[in-house]
Amino acid sequence: MSEDRREMFRQLAEYSHIGITFVSSIIIGFGIGWFLDNKAFGGKTTPYLTFIFFGFGIAAGFKSLWQLTKKISDDKK
Repeated sequence: MSEDRREMFRQLAEYSHIGITFVSSIIIGFGIGWFLDNKAFGGKTTPYLTFIFFGFGIAAGFKSLWQLTKKISDDKK
């Protein structure tokens, strides 16, 4: 495999990792909130914990996005 092709696949893996990490952190945050609302507290806190943990998931996604893009830009220097 040529060096250019290998570099293309490496970059593709890095960028797909960013997207997958961002989306999965949001889904996990939402899932934890939904579980706590509906299963742990029997619907008494619905929808508050879902919204709170959804926000935590979004914040974690942006934090991960920031760290990964900073790492990629540092590697290019």
